[in-house]
Amino acid sequence: MPETESPSRTASIPIEEFSKVVAERDAYKKAYLDLLTVNKALERGILFHGRERAPSDEVTLPLLAMLAGQQAPAPAPEKKPVQAHERAKPTGRKPLPEKLPRVDVEVVPPEVEAKGRDAFEQIGEDVTEVVERRPASLVVVRVHRPKFVPKERERAAETKIAQAPASELPIPRGIAGPALLAHTVVSRWADHLPLHRLERIYGRDGWDLARSTVCDWHFQLAELARPLLLAMWKDALDSPYLCADATGVLVQQLEKCRTGHFFVVAAPDKHVLFGYSPKHNAQAVDDLLAGYKGYLVADAHSVYEHLYVGGDVVEVGCWAHTRRYFFKSLGSDPERAKKALDWIGQLFVLERQQKAAPPEKRLQVRKEFSKVIVQSFYDWCDTESLRVLDETPISKAIQYARNQRVALARFLEDGRLPIHNNWSERELRREAVGRKNWLFVGSDDGGEVNATFVSLIASCQLHGIEPLTYLRDLFCLLPGWNQQDVLQLSPLHWNATVASETVRAALTANIFRRASLGDLDPK
Repeated sequence: MPETESPSRTASIPIEEFSKVVAERDAYKKAYLDLLTVNKALERGILFHGRERAPSDEVTLPLLAMLAGQQAPAPAPEKKPVQAHERAKPTGRKPLPEKLPRVDVEVVPPEVEAKGRDAFEQIGEDVTEVVERRPASLVVVRVHRPKFVPKERERAAETKIAQAPASELPIPRGIAGPALLAHTVVSRWADHLPLHRLERIYGRDGWDLARSTVCDWHFQLAELARPLLLAMWKDALDSPYLCADATGVLVQQLEKCRTGHFFVVAAPDKHVLFGYSPKHNAQAVDDLLAGYKGYLVADAHSVYEHLYVGGDVVEVGCWAHTRRYFFKSLGSDPERAKKALDWIGQLFVLERQQKAAPPEKRLQVRKEFSKVIVQSFYDWCDTESLRVLDETPISKAIQYARNQRVALARFLEDGRLPIHNNWSERELRREAVGRKNWLFVGSDDGGEVNATFVSLIASCQLHGIEPLTYLRDLFCLLPGWNQQDVLQLSPLHWNATVASETVRAALTANIFRRASLGDLDPK
């Protein structure tokens, strides 16, 4: 008797039960891929470098494929010629800087000391240099202003007393000079020292300086520097494009700390500016960028979306953010992630090659080569978006790239635009490193003071200016400076400003600055 074919197993299962099984399968698969991604992220954080680099095909990709249950082809061994090794830098001990002061000490043998130099003939000497450290010193500058009256005068009531005017200080009637104030600012926001550490440091130097006093100084100095910061913001908003980003910070409260936010706005080759806001919302962005018209390089956060509605502000996407999404999906879908990272990597290689080129040349290369890569990348994204499982890391990466298609392709229109927002992210690390030390800001006003001085320090380092020297001289000049020309005191114009004879003479005549340089010997 011939064997009859059994009916399909699937046909006997109700539709509802079959849909439930499929949903459970997809849920378990998603959970598996998410756990795999988290596991690889943990391994990378412990075992590998933190930079977002595509793994090499020789080791990492086969391992990821094996963990994902895939069979990776064995790579063919590649023979590379061994090149001669050359040292990039000279070896040996570097000579000590000439600007360091020298103290000469002569060590004479005991027999020469006993019999005297006349009994010996010196035939040479060996000279060694050892760097030693002296304790940091504070000096009290006592300013004497004698009063004079003419010896020959008719009546005492008509006598005019002659006396030199009081020297200007950054803080009127303050006890701290410009160099000390600059040191407290740099220590707090460039070296990230909390106030209680500064209090101990000055205590070791011999002065019991309360942290509350230093805090008061900084509030008054921020008010002094406010016109300069406003001028820098106004000048930055005239730039063709800006790079912006934000990060959170704890704000001290009586019972529970709340969250404030630091924004960074970097103007190309001009200023690096920080702003503080209690909220991370559209109003905070409007307050910082009021009146700006141009390109804005930022992430795809919703707080910026309203700026692009009128067309005055044009959105520019960040390929580094896009790359990060695909980098996170390496653990769950290495083949697709690697393919996307290869395309994005080609864009970054082209940009590095044209880094020093003028914008016109860079735009030409972008239209000839980068445009083809971008088109190929998005053709692939459109195809793969129909094949990947929803809510997986690779699906989120492809969806992000497709949502940002117009903004990510904006760099193809203007050779001045960067393809990433790494500049502002690097600058924002100042606050990220700082909050690991001082943990929180004391108030919203404290956040604004923080943003003021971090802006000046970051702009100094952008132009290669030493922040401590700059702030010391800035505090010498600001009290008597013309407010109409205050932008000339910004780090952007600082070298040209201090080169003028008038400014050099004013700095040289400042007795507190001379005391900080050691030109006035203590008595």
